[in-house]
Amino acid sequence: MNGRESHDAEPIISVNSLWKVFGKRPQVALEEPYRSRTRASLQQELGLVVALRDVSFQVYPGETFVVMGLSGSGKSTLLSLMAGLDRQTTGSLRLRDKEISEMSEVKLTQFRAENIGIIFQQFYLMPHLTALENVSLPLEMFGYEDYLNRAKEALEQVGLSDREQHFPHQLSGGESQRVAIARAVVGRPSILLADEPTGNLDNETGVQVANLLFDLVKTTGMTMLLVTHNTEMAKRCSRQLTLQFGTFQ
Repeated sequence: MNGRESHDAEPIISVNSLWKVFGKRPQVALEEPYRSRTRASLQQELGLVVALRDVSFQVYPGETFVVMGLSGSGKSTLLSLMAGLDRQTTGSLRLRDKEISEMSEVKLTQFRAENIGIIFQQFYLMPHLTALENVSLPLEMFGYEDYLNRAKEALEQVGLSDREQHFPHQLSGGESQRVAIARAVVGRPSILLADEPTGNLDNETGVQVANLLFDLVKTTGMTMLLVTHNTEMAKRCSRQLTLQFGTFQ
């Protein structure tokens, strides 16, 4: 399954023939006779780990697109590549019609700041900064003069205006994830990448955070790519694909 469907709009995310191989001489895995070997065989024979194998799909503006899969299926690797936090072995990865693998680190950092919001399973809040400072930090780093006002607005969007001056250790798990969501959307990105955003939360809190996330995506018009093994969250997305052993099933 390659994730292609008929759409009139141009895709905001376009992934074609994407491979990610870990290990020495990863290009060997792309050559015959190894290209068609199983993941287990390549790891045993060559010590190579094929995290993603010939993955292709498109995501269109305004979609909520979910990639399902068990642990080790390649979901987080895919998201890491899309966020520009790692580089693919081969293949094309275009966001907003820009091939991000061809960007320098400086240009990629700027592009990510202007176009991509990222939500991790781990909150990754700076423990010595308040909620407001955690949210405003990305804007401050890139010289936005209105960084504090925009951070306040983002915290209001996630219902945490009364927690601006609280430090991470003073927040619950759900509140910490809401701060992380505010930080991801404060730059007003067109693309939101979410990696198991409710994975560290109890069921009730997870539902609340999921409701907030989908409402926020709907009201802002962002495109969201979600990776998860949570079937209830997946059902709420407009399209779904499943990764298994690094390839779509």
